[in-house]
Amino acid sequence: MVPRPRALEADQSPPHRASTVGRRARDGRWRAVVQVVVHAGAVVPLVMLIGDALTGGLTANPIQALTARTGTAALVCLILSLAVTPFAGVGRQAWAVPLRRPLGLYAFFYASLHMATFAGLDYGLDWRLIWDTVLEKRYIVAGAGAFVSMLPLALTSTRGWQRRLGPGWRNLHRLAYLAAILAVIHFLWLVKADIRQPVAYGVGVAVLLALRLPAVRRRLRSW
Repeated sequence: MVPRPRALEADQSPPHRASTVGRRARDGRWRAVVQVVVHAGAVVPLVMLIGDALTGGLTANPIQALTARTGTAALVCLILSLAVTPFAGVGRQAWAVPLRRPLGLYAFFYASLHMATFAGLDYGLDWRLIWDTVLEKRYIVAGAGAFVSMLPLALTSTRGWQRRLGPGWRNLHRLAYLAAILAVIHFLWLVKADIRQPVAYGVGVAVLLALRLPAVRRRLRSW
């Protein structure tokens, strides 16, 4: 019996190993595509704002349009960032977890533009007038609370802070749910007639909170 050359044996990898390598390569390409889509989608509101501002497409009240659109973009990005964890856990899609940080930072970016438009363009950085308005209008109190809740999350979003804070980092970042609740309340109190949109966002946040319950997660995984 002639012995089989080792080089020939090395060249013929088991079929299951080759399929595993191919599947990992496809998964890597899929994750890269999803990340590009997420970043591109998060930047779209800003690009549209800049385009409308340059072409005079911000309606007859551009400051109000800027405030509304940056606020909506912040809320959508925040809710999407909160949706990553239950999606990754219940759906066993661990690859989605890294998307949570950029979505949260996009939410804070748009929230900062929202606050800057309100304080700088709408009130001209007149802090006395801003303070009087805050005391007078409850929806501004809720909005300011949402922004303040997001501030420590943005400042501690790096891996360095995650190492420094240890287990407390996860507890701190649960403030994202408080920020989302306050943002929905802010939106709900702001609108005067048609409340369908803020109610829809509120339902989304309620569903995400429900998905944090262990019993709900176990039932969904069993399905």
